[in-house]
Amino acid sequence: FSPQHLDDDTVSGSNWITENSAQHSLSQTTKTTRKPYCGYAQQTLSKREQAEQESLLAAIQWPKPPDGKISFAQSTDPTHSDFVIVKPSRFFRVGDQLEVVVHMKDFQGKPKQYGGDYLQARIHSPVLKAGAAGRIVDCHNGLYKVFFTLLWPGEVKVSISLVHPSEAIQVLLRLREERPDRVYFKSTFKSGRYSETTECNVCLPGGLPVCNFTDLYTGEPWFCYKPRKLSCASRISHAKGGYLKGLLTQEESLFFQSDVNIKRPILSSGPDSVIVKPKAFTDSSSMDRVEEPSASPSGYYYEDQWRSRTHWIHNFNKSDDITECLQGKVIHLFGDSTIRQWFEYLTAFVPDLVEFNLGSPKNVGPFMSVDLKHNILLKFRCHGPPIRFSTVFSSELRYIANELNGIVGGRNTVIAITIWSHFSTFPVEVYIRRLRNIRRAIVQLLDRSPKTLIVIRTANVQELGPEVSLFNSDWYSFQLDSVMRKMFSGIAVHFVDAWEMSVAHYLPHNLHPNEIIVKNQIDAFLSYVCPLQT
Repeated sequence: FSPQHLDDDTVSGSNWITENSAQHSLSQTTKTTRKPYCGYAQQTLSKREQAEQESLLAAIQWPKPPDGKISFAQSTDPTHSDFVIVKPSRFFRVGDQLEVVVHMKDFQGKPKQYGGDYLQARIHSPVLKAGAAGRIVDCHNGLYKVFFTLLWPGEVKVSISLVHPSEAIQVLLRLREERPDRVYFKSTFKSGRYSETTECNVCLPGGLPVCNFTDLYTGEPWFCYKPRKLSCASRISHAKGGYLKGLLTQEESLFFQSDVNIKRPILSSGPDSVIVKPKAFTDSSSMDRVEEPSASPSGYYYEDQWRSRTHWIHNFNKSDDITECLQGKVIHLFGDSTIRQWFEYLTAFVPDLVEFNLGSPKNVGPFMSVDLKHNILLKFRCHGPPIRFSTVFSSELRYIANELNGIVGGRNTVIAITIWSHFSTFPVEVYIRRLRNIRRAIVQLLDRSPKTLIVIRTANVQELGPEVSLFNSDWYSFQLDSVMRKMFSGIAVHFVDAWEMSVAHYLPHNLHPNEIIVKNQIDAFLSYVCPLQT
């Protein structure tokens, strides 16, 4: 789904608006043979929305292993597998492509005959604190090609890791479709001194009476089981309930072992590094610039500073630089805890930006920091359910799309959004619907106030173990992130590529990236807010 498939008037968004306001009496005839997921069966999509959803689902389809049961011994073993650098000793210059071939083998050392393994790859020079992500191509026969763009001179080392074998991905797919209840939520209902707590989700199995908390504006579904004595209107809070256990068979659990096949390095059978010479001519400016926003890689670290290849990033090393940039502006941060990190970083780093105590629950918000001297207002608010926070008051449980509709916008309004991690346990349609609502609100906001700056922070990779993988695997995040990038291409939003910034860095993966990575995200973000006047 790329901009050229849209009608001309869509990019300005007028069509998403009319599609929203015209009630469609279109009976939904789905071409895909997917099992309808609960309330999503009743989701009435326009023809265009239906076509977009089908093309998004097609774009993230993952190769399947052959039918029939595959034993653990026949599954991918990172220790037996290896990679080779194509022509490692040839003459490399900055700007050249480096190609690597990965050969997958099973635990008996036999070459794999099919694809579907999920890999992550980067090149790096530890001495220079330099790194960049690679682009992986699955050849569907047990071989993978990895392409890197060499962006700095020196000795450049290749690192490849197997995040999950293809056999594990099939389990993750099954869980995503069949066990969307594997994270559950709860709400407390209260009247006077009496309170009750019931289970909630995007979808609840039938049989018991439910409270329908579906949002009137966006149509986002949300349900709780009805309390025995209290009315639905007495709901006071939302919280995460817990994670289901015992989701895997004995055999399946073998595909998820920390020291065996989750995020394990694949080693080279020959040299694992190349020597890169500087560009022949001194024009360093052209080598690492690319115009298209979907460039691979989108940037690289050098001396621990992220250099984007799509826009100039300048470093905001002094708090005064940030104050000067944000003077007179209102900054809205919407999303999960990974954008709350931006709120925390800015509030801690800029002395004049002082948090105003709203009495909100720790880590949940909403939060607000104010610099009266320079007229800066910084706000954070979490996205609507599903969200695994404890505890959000009902009155603060708001959808990003509705919040955006309440913002006037203009050149002193800055909005940053991230929404991904809490959707990893649901079928992708749940996420597509949420993004469609947010996108519509963004398009309308940009229509009425084109000078509003809107930045999307992508997903990032994280530390994975046997448990976390079933709920929050990087593979889930990667799938959602791919959908998000496609859906937001062709509208006037900017991206901070937190994904590549977490893959390319030398620090261990973390759901909440280390402060040096957050600093680089902030530099990228502020470089959109205050671009260098060149």
